[in-house]
Amino acid sequence: MSTQPSIQIPGYMANRLLATLNAEEYSRLSPHLQPVQLGLGDILYSSNRFLEHVYFPTTSIISLLYTMEDGATAEVGLAGNDGVVSVASFLGGEMVPSRAVVQIAGCALRMKARILQEEFARTGHFHRVLLLYTQALLTQISQTAVCNRLHPIEKRLCRWLLLALDRTHSDKMQMTQELIAHNLGGRRESVTVAAGRLQDAALIHYSRGHIRILDRPGLEQASCECYRVVRDESERLLGKAAVFPPSRISALMNQSAPLRKIHL
Repeated sequence: MSTQPSIQIPGYMANRLLATLNAEEYSRLSPHLQPVQLGLGDILYSSNRFLEHVYFPTTSIISLLYTMEDGATAEVGLAGNDGVVSVASFLGGEMVPSRAVVQIAGCALRMKARILQEEFARTGHFHRVLLLYTQALLTQISQTAVCNRLHPIEKRLCRWLLLALDRTHSDKMQMTQELIAHNLGGRRESVTVAAGRLQDAALIHYSRGHIRILDRPGLEQASCECYRVVRDESERLLGKAAVFPPSRISALMNQSAPLRKIHL
């Protein structure tokens, strides 16, 4: 995990939760938002460790993973430009039993967990936004558990790809079969077969860890209802377009100090 001064890191508007900040909230939080670049496989926090920072992804995707005693791993949820990692930090928990691992490399904005806790305690507008996001995340976690239990891996793969696609700015992803298998709680061989079928159907192109979505409507048809349940609930709670229009962005940016870059 590192920051590089030459990289053009997207501003706070690239994260949908931060995009809902009003001018007063932004003036309080912006000095504490630190742009960071996250690499594939970076661990933002481990299970039963103190949560020092929270992360608002902009172009990266973070998986919330549980690891069993025998080493088996499965994803219970993911966060991208729609959310924050981790909700436990502002809900009162200082530790969590899961891990947060970067599954798609990119950028994020981070801040001290203490700062977000203080903002949450104000019970203002952003307090409500964070609670709505938490409800949406709980729906995603619950639906993921049902999907992994009842649906074949091919449909689960479609669901995961669509959720990731909704949270990135590109139809291209860098994902190894091993990482996908960990996410879906399946075997690597099963993922190979499932990805091959989707490629044969001209829905995706997969080669050496790189996935490109070729037919999104077709991918939605091939997916189970779990994707639509998660998407619809998120849109109901947080709306389809949570990002301010350009005129509003300019007004807020003119009122606030620019974001800072740091060295980790």
